[in-house]
Amino acid sequence: MHEEPKSLSARGEDRPEDSIGLDRRSFLRTVGGQVAVAASATGLLAEAGSSAAKSGLLIIDCHAHLYSADIAKYPPGAKTPLTPPKGTGTVEHMRRLMKETGVRFVNCTQPRSYYLYDNRFTADTALANRDWMIGVVNLDPDDPRSPALLERYVRDYNVRGLVSVTGKSGRFDAPIVVRLWEVASRLGIVINLNINPPEVEGVERMLDRFPKVRVALDHTLNMTVRNLDKTLPAAKRLAKHRNVYTKLSFLPTGSAEKYPFRDLHEPCREVIKAFGPERCVWGSNFPCELWCKNLRQEPSTYAQHLRLFTHELGLDQATKEAILGKTGMALWHSGHSK
Repeated sequence: MHEEPKSLSARGEDRPEDSIGLDRRSFLRTVGGQVAVAASATGLLAEAGSSAAKSGLLIIDCHAHLYSADIAKYPPGAKTPLTPPKGTGTVEHMRRLMKETGVRFVNCTQPRSYYLYDNRFTADTALANRDWMIGVVNLDPDDPRSPALLERYVRDYNVRGLVSVTGKSGRFDAPIVVRLWEVASRLGIVINLNINPPEVEGVERMLDRFPKVRVALDHTLNMTVRNLDKTLPAAKRLAKHRNVYTKLSFLPTGSAEKYPFRDLHEPCREVIKAFGPERCVWGSNFPCELWCKNLRQEPSTYAQHLRLFTHELGLDQATKEAILGKTGMALWHSGHSK
């Protein structure tokens, strides 16, 4: 584990018309048509973002990963770090998208696939931008210093959540994991779980032990169209626990289709019905350039992901308000004014 932070601080020469067998006029018509299609697609995306921004809804992004461009100060800690494309995933990039789409608040969830258990950037960033952001940290479940460090992050660095993992034991009731849940329970912060159906039984033992801890399921048990037979029943099982919430962030990653991911619309509605809108939240998986690719590795955008919930799923107004803002406000952002 990293030390406790000090400052949680050759173009070819052939003519195109010759190479593809078109005369100049036909070539220009073809290119012009392609440009028009591209412009139309760009316009639709801009309209999606503008529409969300003008909706008047309180929109909270409850699952975003931020990365520092300063790798000297905040180096990656994972052995093979998953790195976003250059210019994406930064605070500046996040702020641009928030302005374009009308997102008001953000959960900065530390990307363990990049920083491992070094939370300095997430903590520093959450503190520096506390008017619109809270931090969610990843702490080493095998390090006895982790519970005290969690307390410090919550007390001093605007951290309001912990991603709980099992560590070497593979058990949620391992001693240090239990101590981390005890801290979360006492401080009133949310436990985030990025788990799969086989881990549900272990989680339920912890839910019985900590009935007051609010728990949020990242990506709804990593639901995809290929594992619905396992993830949907497991999600409904956990929905019976009234302190369990879920993030509806799985459509762009779990679909076998391009946007609007219609093969996951009905499963998403089933999840919403099981939990109720008051226990469901939206999260973008920002930066989408890295994380929002479907099962065929086809990308989607931030604006598209948001438009799923403002338009494509056909949700009523009250359901939209809960999923896009009210639930996330109650869970993580009660210290912020709307």
